[in-house]
Amino acid sequence: MPVDPELRRLDVDIPTQPHALAQLTPLLSREDTGLQAVSALIETDMALAAAVLRAVNSSLYGLRGRVQTVHQALTYLGLREVAAITFEFGLRAVFPPALELEPLWQCAVKRGLLMGRMAQRLSSTDGWAAHSAGLFEECGKAVLFRHDCAHYRIMLKDAGNDDVALTRLERQRFGVSHDALGAALCESWGLAGSAVACVRHHIAVQGGAALPSGLQRPLVLALSAVAHSLMHDPDRLKETVQRVAEPAGVQPDRLLETARRVLEQLQGAGD
Repeated sequence: MPVDPELRRLDVDIPTQPHALAQLTPLLSREDTGLQAVSALIETDMALAAAVLRAVNSSLYGLRGRVQTVHQALTYLGLREVAAITFEFGLRAVFPPALELEPLWQCAVKRGLLMGRMAQRLSSTDGWAAHSAGLFEECGKAVLFRHDCAHYRIMLKDAGNDDVALTRLERQRFGVSHDALGAALCESWGLAGSAVACVRHHIAVQGGAALPSGLQRPLVLALSAVAHSLMHDPDRLKETVQRVAEPAGVQPDRLLETARRVLEQLQGAGD
């Protein structure tokens, strides 16, 4: 998909997709993709393959035995989760290491897992889009940090955890906010349209706005709001579910039960 023409006029570069991910993206869009083809592709990049194995063997995934190959990881965790780990490290690799970005990456991993596993329980078609949307949701912050780290570091500190305030500061200084930049990066990297829309609209919907009309697959954006409540405001989980479930085509009770079960699963794996 083309990058928004308005963004082309701004002095903010969107990083190019790493070669391995550019090859992986079309594979993921095919229904007949085999595990062997995906593992062979990931293993062409030794650093990426090693990063995937380190992540898979971490406590987050709760595997009992140690995984020694990418193919084993795919067998145990499935294509979606291993692809997401690969995209996570590919995404991180295009940005400079920075302490300020570590909380962003840590949240991205958990949010992606929450959204991907909820989608897998609720829908046979939205799993990868939801997982990748959760992973890329805040990537526009990394784009702006790379663009002007000295000033953006101060903006992150001034805004705290208030993304609405942060987007105001971003527009004042850069003429664009991180949600728009993140959506542009998702487009340029070939992510699904529902993932792009989720990254573009997540701040408003997480803040209480209704799901935008006309979305082709609104479930992904609804799951972003639910994951946000699970991670940052669990006391409002039921309220969030009531607001987004039916516009996304899901019964509220089913979405609430799914959210709670997936969170328990992840917490159990980390224990």
